[in-house]
Amino acid sequence: MAKVYLVGAGPGDPELLTLKAYRLLKEAPVVLHDRLVGKGVLSLIRGHRVDVGKTEGESGKQEAIHYLLLHYAQAYPFVVRLKGGDPFVFGRGGEEALFLAAHGVGVEVVPGVSSVLATGLPLTHRGVSSGFAVVSGVLDGGGYPDLSPFAHVPTLVVLMGVNRRVWIARELIRLGRRPDEPTLFVMEATTPREKRVRASLEEVAAGKVAVSSPAVWVLGEVVRVFGARAKEVLVASARVEV
Repeated sequence: MAKVYLVGAGPGDPELLTLKAYRLLKEAPVVLHDRLVGKGVLSLIRGHRVDVGKTEGESGKQEAIHYLLLHYAQAYPFVVRLKGGDPFVFGRGGEEALFLAAHGVGVEVVPGVSSVLATGLPLTHRGVSSGFAVVSGVLDGGGYPDLSPFAHVPTLVVLMGVNRRVWIARELIRLGRRPDEPTLFVMEATTPREKRVRASLEEVAAGKVAVSSPAVWVLGEVVRVFGARAKEVLVASARVEV
């Protein structure tokens, strides 16, 4: 029986792939990939490509993906399951690993850079944020998350929350987060189409902020301290290093 590699594709920029992920994409006879994997990453695939991407609300498709993985594992010497970001950060990689293991298929995880870490913000900036938490704006089956555990974390990162940003902002204010708290949306991070939108939490709650998916939403004082100049600082640093 073949091995299945659960590979993290990172946030979009193919240069952020690990060397192991890069090699596997070149060598894999078949790659099953998610919808949001960057085009530059997909262009590295040399074998058969299978698009198994889901849109919001298609959680029922996951079982079909499990059996597709099993099918290809029985037909090829090894298989790559390519997932946006990191396979184990809201990627359902854990479910796939358990299913495959239960059917006698070996699984190896190749971590990827999560979009959580691709905003250009220091989420634990010294003296400003002693920690951060990550929450999904959508639960399995389309449910709404319980945000009470996240009401007072210094830095909060919301994934898959763009379509529910007004509800999320209002709920966080109700739970005790400051209405004037600075927030930052980073759309299509690390790609040439990256766009950043800053707004207070109350502006988001009022429906005044226009953003589109995919986007990472960061809330906290790190946005006030660093957010306005994040790209400028990072680009300047890269120039110095070169």
